[in-house]
Amino acid sequence: MKMKEERQDLNEVEEKDHVNGEKSVSCSIKKTEVKKPFSCCQCGNTFTRKESLKNHMLIHTGIKPFICSQCGKSFIQKAHLKSHLVTHTSEKPFSCSQCGNTFTFKSSLKNHMLIHTGIKSFICSQCGKSFIQKEQLKSHLVTHSSEKPFSCSQCGKSFTHKVGLKNHMIIHTGIKPFSCSQCGKSFTQKSSLKDHMKIHTGIKSFSCSQCGKRFIRNSNFKRHMLIHAGIKSFICSQCGKSFTLKG
Repeated sequence: MKMKEERQDLNEVEEKDHVNGEKSVSCSIKKTEVKKPFSCCQCGNTFTRKESLKNHMLIHTGIKPFICSQCGKSFIQKAHLKSHLVTHTSEKPFSCSQCGNTFTFKSSLKNHMLIHTGIKSFICSQCGKSFIQKEQLKSHLVTHSSEKPFSCSQCGKSFTHKVGLKNHMIIHTGIKPFSCSQCGKSFTQKSSLKDHMKIHTGIKSFSCSQCGKRFIRNSNFKRHMLIHAGIKSFICSQCGKSFTLKG
C-alpha cells in the first residue's frame, strides 16, 4: 500500500513537470550525452555513425575514388568533391559586408574577414613574423627552407612559390601590361611598376645604417651594402681583380 502511494506521488511529480514544460534531470542527461561507438583503429577518432567512420577511413588509405568530371581532380570524400564542383561555376554567394568581395565558399569569406580585424594570430616560430591568415604563414615558412620546387621550363630558374613562377613566366611572353601613368614606361610585373613609381615621388625609403646614404630602390640599397661588407663577388677574367659591383 505504501509503495502504491509513493508511485502515485512520483507520477504526480512527473505529470506536473510535463505540464509546466520542465524536463527531469535523467531526461536532460540522456539528451546531452552523444555516444560515438564507432572508433577508428588508425588514429582513435570516434564517430556517431558507422557510415561516417567508413568515410573517414579513406583518409588513411589515400584512395581518392571521387573524381571531378570537369577537370579530373580526385578527392577522398564525396563532400570534398561536392565542395570543389562549385569552383567550376561563377557563383560566389558569400559576400563580405566590409568591402563587398564575394567568395565561393563560406570558409573563404570567414578567412577573408580576418583581414578587416587586423589581428595577426599566426606567428612564425623561426623569425617571429606574424600573419593574419594561416595560409600566409604556411607560404612564409617555405622561405626558411632552401626548397624551390617550382621550376621554369624556359630558363630553368626555380621558385619557392607557385605564384613566383607564374609571375616570372610573363617575362618570356614579352607582354608588359603594367604601364606608368607618369612617363608611360611599361613593365612585365606589377611589383616592377610599383618600384619604378618611387622615382617620380623621390621618396628614399631605404637607409644605410653604416653611412646614412638613402636609396629609392631596395635593389640599389642591397648593392650598396655589399661595399660595407667587403664582399667582392665579381672577378675580372683578364687580370683576376675582384669587385663589389658588376658595373
